[in-house]
Amino acid sequence: MSAVPDDLAGESKFQTWTRVGFAARGLLYIVIALLVLGTGRTEDLTGALEYLNEGVGELLLMVLAGGLATYGLWRLADAGFGIENPAADGRALRKRSAAGVVGVIYLYLAYKAARILLDGDPGQASTQQQADTVLDLPGGRWVLAFAALVLAIAGAYQLRNAITCSFLTRLGVAAQAPVVKWLGRIGYASRGVIFLAVAVLIARAAIDDKSTEAGGIEQVLDLLSGPVLYGVAAGLMLFGMFSIIEARYRRIHDAPMEEIKQQMRDVGP
Repeated sequence: MSAVPDDLAGESKFQTWTRVGFAARGLLYIVIALLVLGTGRTEDLTGALEYLNEGVGELLLMVLAGGLATYGLWRLADAGFGIENPAADGRALRKRSAAGVVGVIYLYLAYKAARILLDGDPGQASTQQQADTVLDLPGGRWVLAFAALVLAIAGAYQLRNAITCSFLTRLGVAAQAPVVKWLGRIGYASRGVIFLAVAVLIARAAIDDKSTEAGGIEQVLDLLSGPVLYGVAAGLMLFGMFSIIEARYRRIHDAPMEEIKQQMRDVGP
């Protein structure tokens, strides 16, 4: 008897690795939460990758890097070809635009995982250093303001998901359980709070023209304390658990490889 469930047996390798990407995303959020709840240590997604490299080893990090890269490509395929959002209305186009942003972020995260594997260092400038570089550019304050706006919209979308439970529509029937619903609701709400807080920090850096006021997930967690910190961390852990459930039960459309190859040939030399 095959060890692969019937509903997954016909999937392509691309779809399978996309599922690994969902699981990788979940694992990173769980690590961030466990570090806060267990030791009070705060990390962002890159810090979670570094922690896993130290504690578990290179093999797991290689799998995570592959999954994150495929997940990023899958999001970009949705942005370019509408594999998850095929309609041409404004709502679908907004979702495809968001998918493109997410795809770039996770490809960059996969790149940092590869850097950790090869060099032991992600080669990452801090959020404040990145903000300082942007502020030195012509119109840098507007670039930061736009980044803050994108994060604020993303945070609002997370909160909307928590309220409407729209995340359930892409899950199979086997995952339509009350516990999954509440994992997603609390998880999305916690991630929404984080996104909005990061947006506020970056907006302050843009308004005051001070890169020292910028921050990411780690800096937001540093600003929290007591029950609020532990509550947000617990919420991030629930989001990680939901992501792992999503990795198994989410309906994942395959990328149109022939169409992609044809377009690459059309734009080639």
